[in-house]
Amino acid sequence: MNIDQRLEPVLEVAAANAGDVDERGRFPQEAVTALRASGLLGLTLPTEAGGLGSGPVEFTRVLRRLAGACGSTSMIYLMHVAAAMPIASGGHQATVEKMASGEALGTLAFSEKGSRSHFWAPVSQAQGSGDDITLFAEKSWVTSAGHADVYVVSTLTPNAPGPFDSDLFIVSGDNPGVKVAASWSGLGLTGNASSPMIFDSAVSARDRIGDAGTGFATMMGVVLPWFNLGNGSVSLGLARAALEAAIGHVSGAGFVHLDSKLADLPTIRARVAKAGLSLAMAEEYLNATARKIAEPAEDTMLYVLGSKAAANDAALDITDAAMRVCGGAAFSKHLPIERAFRDARAGHVMAPTSDVLYDFYGKALCGMELF
Repeated sequence: MNIDQRLEPVLEVAAANAGDVDERGRFPQEAVTALRASGLLGLTLPTEAGGLGSGPVEFTRVLRRLAGACGSTSMIYLMHVAAAMPIASGGHQATVEKMASGEALGTLAFSEKGSRSHFWAPVSQAQGSGDDITLFAEKSWVTSAGHADVYVVSTLTPNAPGPFDSDLFIVSGDNPGVKVAASWSGLGLTGNASSPMIFDSAVSARDRIGDAGTGFATMMGVVLPWFNLGNGSVSLGLARAALEAAIGHVSGAGFVHLDSKLADLPTIRARVAKAGLSLAMAEEYLNATARKIAEPAEDTMLYVLGSKAAANDAALDITDAAMRVCGGAAFSKHLPIERAFRDARAGHVMAPTSDVLYDFYGKALCGMELF
């Protein structure tokens, strides 16, 4: 069974429930169940662990199509992959096998109030050593909160001398010290359960990803490339869905008394053209980033930094254009465009935010240290 054959049933379920998920702000359980059964939770995981062994190019293609069907489901899927890849890099074979098979849904628990969008600098600090480590961390945004089976939790390593001496721990969702602190309510992505959480539990060195104090390196070297690529993919999947819906509307709706379509207006065509060009350029940049991550080169990190920011901003402009050319039909929810418009607003405020990434990109261009 190829990737598209695995994906089609998921898209059908996700699209069928997307409106209700958005309206009620509920977790898209039907789509997640379909993802578990599809084998796609193991898309990027090694075949020896039961995964499909695919890479960044396939990942971005799957995620863009999934975002076009349901933004909330696509974000849940992105965070699963973003959690699975560092776990795989740390050699936690049993957990990787569960994530590849669909038995375990994963997510990241990085963001904290004290460091805000600087997700790489946790404020919480683990205590103890060896098999006797106490983890207490209050996380402000955790996708799939209360629904995930596996959480990758960041914290400063015990006795850390600096803000970049951090650890990543694998924490099971059924751990009694794992609690959702509040319900989730947001402008967009209303079904992805991005609630604040509290992690108060005992962990051990066996639960750590990599050696003590290497969390920052893993976040930058493994998590950031996959997350930025995936987040950009979600943005452009939403943008394409909005633009295609807008083109369909302006090509069919019009003025009866003038015997003309909306697309007969030069101003409408110009906005559609600009949006289409913006999408094409952003997609090409994202595709190039996926290839760079698959086969790293000297400028790979530059692409990683630019991909999320460029895609996020393109999605803002494209979904805005789609709303404007469709007018009241989009504003009144007769079209699915306003949902994509709201969902697309999330990308640029997710850590690392677009503004932070532009700063990093500028530093990289100028030969300056990022941190």
